[in-house]
Amino acid sequence: MSSTAILSVANLRKSYGTGQMRSTVIDGISFELRRGECYGLLGPNGAGKTTTMRLCLGLTAPDSGEINLVGKAIPLDARPARVRVGVVPQGDNLDPDFTVSENLLVFGRYFKLRDEEIKARIPKLLEFANLTAKADARIIELSGGMKRRLTLARALINDPDLIFMDEPTTGLDPQARHMIWDRLKTLLSEGKTILLTTHFMDEAERLCDRLAVIDHGKMIAEGTPRTLIAQHIEAEVVEVYGENVHTWSEREGRSKAARVEISGETVFCYTNDAQPLLDSLQQMQGIRYLHRPANLEDLFLKLTGREMRD
Repeated sequence: MSSTAILSVANLRKSYGTGQMRSTVIDGISFELRRGECYGLLGPNGAGKTTTMRLCLGLTAPDSGEINLVGKAIPLDARPARVRVGVVPQGDNLDPDFTVSENLLVFGRYFKLRDEEIKARIPKLLEFANLTAKADARIIELSGGMKRRLTLARALINDPDLIFMDEPTTGLDPQARHMIWDRLKTLLSEGKTILLTTHFMDEAERLCDRLAVIDHGKMIAEGTPRTLIAQHIEAEVVEVYGENVHTWSEREGRSKAARVEISGETVFCYTNDAQPLLDSLQQMQGIRYLHRPANLEDLFLKLTGREMRD
């Protein structure tokens, strides 16, 4: 592991089942997290993102490969390593029998922190999560966004060096998502390191310094968001939809775009010079279009496909 890496994963493999029923979930993944960065794991459902996190935390044993977490070999020294790690799981597992403050107090005890020390940290964490006014509220009284912010605050009770976040904003409305993003940016500015999984491409593009795209247990791309987009996608995208869009696509779109993809009633035209496409579309009746720069969602769909995954 390099001196700047807080998490190092080398040639990680994990399978389940036996014989013909054996399924490979993680197939030779390697990556490193540098201290102070946000590193994203992107992939369709079932790609292996959550399993990778569980392996890194020592909650699941790998078949082979090496993991070094905050200077500790995993899974051998997983327990002492997790003392320096915070975790925000996919679902909220807050204790409904306790108040907001009591959830933080009880969770802090798992790290063998003294009650006095935990209680001294709680006001700052509640302020960070914008939950000061809800300190004595029961969990049932909280909105979904409040619960996610409390789960984030709880993950910080031990002042971790590295925070694992598994789809932290799934199910939240736009206002709640933006508040979570602001809190994560604050953590990064304070020198924390974040390992993030998300299905929101705009979230990954906003937060991640670097990211990896995983599919079928393999890493298929890694780099900064902008570099990956430039490497794999044409600079401009024209989304076209409406009556006769498929006829237009066959007559004009395919000849004027570098690459065309069709999803339902929408034609995606990828190009490094959109002007010929735009000139053609201005002459068409009953067709609407959107001209925009290529983004991380375009990259994701090109690398993993547009078909639905269960």
